[in-house]
Amino acid sequence: MEHHEILIGGFGGQGILFLGRVLATAGMVEGYEVSWFPSYGPEMRGGTANCTVIISEEKIGATITDHPHVLMAMNTPSFLRFAPLVRQNGLIMVNSSLVSEYSASPGIEILKVPANELAGKEVNAPETTNIVMLGALLAFKPVVKFESVEEALKLILRGKKEVFLQLNLKALQVGKHFVEQGGKINAC
Repeated sequence: MEHHEILIGGFGGQGILFLGRVLATAGMVEGYEVSWFPSYGPEMRGGTANCTVIISEEKIGATITDHPHVLMAMNTPSFLRFAPLVRQNGLIMVNSSLVSEYSASPGIEILKVPANELAGKEVNAPETTNIVMLGALLAFKPVVKFESVEEALKLILRGKKEVFLQLNLKALQVGKHFVEQGGKINAC
């Protein structure tokens, strides 16, 4: 049975909620049951933001998770807060551009992605850091198909937002290629 619980955390303004929305939409494209539960502080930009995405073949009973399969930590405070919650044999992705010190319990994999650098240098669009992380996730642990995420981006970035579509599609590819080319992966 397919069932993935993903927790995404970072600062407001890093596109945390957008990343979760894209992932949830990709799950819907594939016909899965999905849940997208955003949470953010009153500050929004610069404050804390996180969201939980659940993708499952079965009905989803709760919209949040106490023990995610995957943590995507875009900054150090999110890593420190949520890393202890990741379940055994889970995955922690860290944006190694902003998270320099990390460790995890034995049996939890860590995928280090210098997402800020990749978004800035490879995509030439620092605002796509979140989608670079998503591309890396899909290459390492395909919770949904890459093509489904491309379709989700096309569904979400329509109308006035369509000007951002090609940048986001490129960012997705950059994250994927980083992992495929042997990105920095450590197992604890």
